[in-house]
This record gives sequence, C-alpha cells and structure tokens, in this order.
Amino acid sequence: MQNIEEIYKQHSKTIYKYLLCLTNNTDIAEDLTQETFAIAVKSINKFRGDCKVSVWLCQIAKHLWYKELNKKSGKDISIEELSENIEEVETTEDTICKQEDKLKIFKDIQKLDELSRNVIYLRMVGNLNFIEIAEILGKTPNWARVTFYRAKQKIKEVNNNGKENRM
Repeated sequence: MQNIEEIYKQHSKTIYKYLLCLTNNTDIAEDLTQETFAIAVKSINKFRGDCKVSVWLCQIAKHLWYKELNKKSGKDISIEELSENIEEVETTEDTICKQEDKLKIFKDIQKLDELSRNVIYLRMVGNLNFIEIAEILGKTPNWARVTFYRAKQKIKEVNNNGKENRM
C-alpha cells in the first residue's frame, strides 16, 4: 500500500475534478477534496483493496457531496446557478466537447438523471474505466457502458434538436 502522501499526489487532481463536476463550485470542490483525503487518512486501515484507490476515494468524495447536499436540501438551485462557476476541465471524451461549447455540454449534462450524470462525470473527469465506475455506483460494468452511451446520445439529441430549432 502506498503512503497517503503518494496517494494524494497521484489522485488529488482527479478527485478535485470529479467534485468540481458534481458541485460546479471551485470552493466546495476544494473543501470536499481536502475532506476526502482527511477521511482517507483516518480510514486507510479499513481499505480492503477490493477496488483501486481512485475508486475508493471517489466513493468517499461522492458520499461527502451527498452529505453536503442533505445539509442544503431546503434550497432549490437552478441549472444556470449550478453552471455559473464551472471551469474548463480536461476530459477523455473530447469528441463531445469539440462539437459544442463546454459550458453548454455541462448544462446539458445537468439535465440528465443523477445516475447518468455520475457515469458521465466519472468517465470524463475521473478518467475511470467502466469496471471502476460500476464499483463506485454499485452496478455492473455493462450497465455503466450502456448508461454512458445512452447519456451521450441524449446530449447529442438535445444539441441536434437545438441546432434545428435555431435555423
């Protein structure tokens, strides 16, 4: 097992980017990233090694974000507010981002159901494979592949319909 400093150096950017996509807020993403690693330090002995360290850290980060959402559950936030502070994020799925403005894509992603959004974010930002995504979300790798494909199709459909309506 690596020491926590090596783990932090290796995975902190990925965790931050994942949280940034979930939160659309740099401050919250930074705070939750630090909290993720604080929890990881405290519970490193409980890590069983059943999955990659990155998957384990993403699970911690996701649970922290859900905990944060539960604290703020009384406030209804619009898609525009969520997308307001989004920054450019390096992605592995550049084909989608080359066709449309990144902000538009992230707004479209926000319109997807929660599981589809999570799959897209984990794949694009977390740069995780479908096995890792399945482990995080408690599903099968095939489910993750299909969900990712369908989510991309929905985004493409929204963009194509929007272009047709503008003409």
